[in-house]
Amino acid sequence: MKLFKSLLVAPATLGLLAPMSATANEVTINDFNPAEEIAVTNSRVDGLEARINNFEAGGFSDTTSASFSAEGILGGVSTELDGVSEAVSFDYQYQIGLTSSFTGEDSLDVTIDVGGPTGAATDSATSVFFAMDTTDDALVVDGITYTFPVGGSTMLVGDSTDASALFTGACAYGGFGDYMADCGTGNSIGIGTAGATVAASYAFDGGFSLAGGITSPNNELLGEQQDGYGIEAAYTADDYAVSVAFTDIETSTFVGINAYYAFDFATLSAGYESEDVEDADDATGFFFGLTKEVGPGTAELGYLSTDMIAFPGMAGETGYAYEASYAYPVNDALTITPGLSIVDVDAGETTIAAVKASFSF
Repeated sequence: MKLFKSLLVAPATLGLLAPMSATANEVTINDFNPAEEIAVTNSRVDGLEARINNFEAGGFSDTTSASFSAEGILGGVSTELDGVSEAVSFDYQYQIGLTSSFTGEDSLDVTIDVGGPTGAATDSATSVFFAMDTTDDALVVDGITYTFPVGGSTMLVGDSTDASALFTGACAYGGFGDYMADCGTGNSIGIGTAGATVAASYAFDGGFSLAGGITSPNNELLGEQQDGYGIEAAYTADDYAVSVAFTDIETSTFVGINAYYAFDFATLSAGYESEDVEDADDATGFFFGLTKEVGPGTAELGYLSTDMIAFPGMAGETGYAYEASYAYPVNDALTITPGLSIVDVDAGETTIAAVKASFSF
C-alpha cells in the first residue's frame, strides 16, 4: 500500500511543479513562498490519502458501503415422522447488504438474497429447519428500509421488512436452528410478516426503550390483507436485559418476554410466549438457553417446549426441542458450527445433525 500511495502522490507533486517550471521566467525568487507551496502540496497529499482510505474501507462512494455474508449447511435428518425427507443435503444462502447515509444520522438499507431451489419437492428438511433463503438461485431484494431520526426518536419505513425491526429484544442466545431464534419469542418480540412497514423507537436515559411497528405482508398498510402490529418495552443493563412485547396478527394475539443474565461462568437466556387464538385453543412456549465461551469458540445448549412449532408433521401438537452446538472461528471471516438438534412430538422424534460454514466480510 505504501508503494501505491507513492505512485499516486508522485504525479500530484509533478503536476504541481510543472506549471511552476513553465512560468519560471515570469517570477523572481521574491515571488516564491516555500511555506505556502508546501502547505498546498500537503493538502493535495491529504486529499489523496483520504480517497485511498475510502477505497480501503470497501465503500462504493462517500455515502454507501457494502457487507457480504454466505452460509453453507451440510446436514442430515433421521425421523419417525411421515412426509419428512431423511436425505443428507447441502443448502446455501448468500446475502448482500448495502447501507447509505446522507446526513450521518440516517440509513438507507437494502438487503439482497440468493438461495437454492424452492418448492415442496426441492426444499430439504434441513433448509426448513434452518429457515434458509430459497430463491431458485436468483438475486432477490429481501428488504429495503430507510431509518432516520425525528426529535429524540428513531423512525423506520420500508418494504419487505418486519414490524419488530426496531425492537431491542433481550436474547443473548444465538441459536443453532431457527426454532430457538429470539429465545422462542418469534411471534411477539421477533414478529415478522415481512411487508410494508412503519416502525418507531425511543431510547430513554438509564437503559429503558420503547418501540412499535405496523406491517402488512402485501404492498399496502392497514389494508384488506392480514396486517400485524406490535409494541415492545425493554430495559438493558451491563450484565442483564429484559424485554416484553405484545403483538396482534388479525386472528391471533401474542405476549412474549425474554431476558438474559451474564454470569461469570456463562450467559443464561430465557423466553416465554403465549398465543390467544380466536375459535381455537391457546398455546404457550418456554425457552432456556446457555451460552459459554469454550476455548477459542462458543458453546450453546438450548431447550424449547412449545405448542407453536411449525415443523412438518408437528402442527397442533406439543413439541420439545433440544440442541447443542459449538461455533469455532477459523478466522475473522469464517466460522464453522457443528451441531445436533432433537425435536420430539407425540407423532415421533426427529434428529438433525449438521455443520454450518458461515462467512462474513
